[in-house]
Amino acid sequence: MHEDNPMQTINAMPSASPATSEWREWLETHGPRLLLFARQQTRSQEDAEDVLQDAIVKLVEKIRSEEFVGGEDAWQPYLYTTIRRLAIDLSRRDDRRRRREDIVGTDEEAIHTEAFDPWFDSESSDDETRSQLESKLRELPPKFAEVILMKIWGERTFAEIGEALGISQNTAASRYRYGLEALKKSLVGARRRGDLSI
Repeated sequence: MHEDNPMQTINAMPSASPATSEWREWLETHGPRLLLFARQQTRSQEDAEDVLQDAIVKLVEKIRSEEFVGGEDAWQPYLYTTIRRLAIDLSRRDDRRRRREDIVGTDEEAIHTEAFDPWFDSESSDDETRSQLESKLRELPPKFAEVILMKIWGERTFAEIGEALGISQNTAASRYRYGLEALKKSLVGARRRGDLSI
């Protein structure tokens, strides 16, 4: 099911409501953030692209059938929630399949996780610094990392994050603070060891 570029597939969908040009513009603006969130929720870049594509297809189907409640402002929260659910389902299916097959040895997806996948696109960051930041973010407990990603890269409010993750606004804010503090401590330790030059 994986396509080389899920955005191309979605953009090519005919008569998406609203107007196709508005839909494409919305995807170009929000797609990278949603893909980043999907990447954090899944075990590989390919799985992230598939999950994002499936979530967008579900949204388009709901809009076309007029089942979707809310306007354009509700699309991104809906997609965060759907991506998370689809990623959980995919992970469960993969785990069951692995148990059935009794796979032993190095998991190929672990290798993909270690591969460089730029989350930080700043031209001022060198590859080593970017790699260290990504690595430290991945080491955080998922409940903290997902809130940080949704808040910083997704530009969502704590209320929107809470709704998407099924937690209270205060819990989302607490996870954000704890996650940033843990990330800061980890980065300070790396800098003291000379692993990070920022």
